[in-house]
Amino acid sequence: MSILNRKARFKYHFLEHYVSGIQLFGTEVKSIRQNKANIMESFCQMIHGELYSINMYIAEYKFGTNWNHSSRRERKLLLKKQELIKINKKLKNPGLTLIPIELFFNDKGYIKMKIVLAKGKKTYDKRESLRKKDFYREIQQSFKLKNRI
Repeated sequence: MSILNRKARFKYHFLEHYVSGIQLFGTEVKSIRQNKANIMESFCQMIHGELYSINMYIAEYKFGTNWNHSSRRERKLLLKKQELIKINKKLKNPGLTLIPIELFFNDKGYIKMKIVLAKGKKTYDKRESLRKKDFYREIQQSFKLKNRI
């Protein structure tokens, strides 16, 4: 089970990938297990030398006891100090940003987030992506038609 940011590949050029842990409450984990999370509009930001995921939506858990979590709170991402320093240096370059692209469970059952150092695409790059996508779709359809005959 994983939650993907499908628009990210269309809007950005990916430069480097990182996998980080997330600091979550128990009710947030239960909501993610029910697939009630969204990372489409979220981004990552360095605050006081630590990396946070901002604007990530995790629905409030329906059966939460006395307290429940806020659905769009800032969530701390857990990375090694050397990785944080490396990311912080690269984020100082103009035009680069950190985008979460996948929220998943690893082999041990922990929730991890795959984040990407990315640079925004121009409109002509986006048009080229759409052309390639249409081209590959036509090729796949033609293969399906040939296999039916």
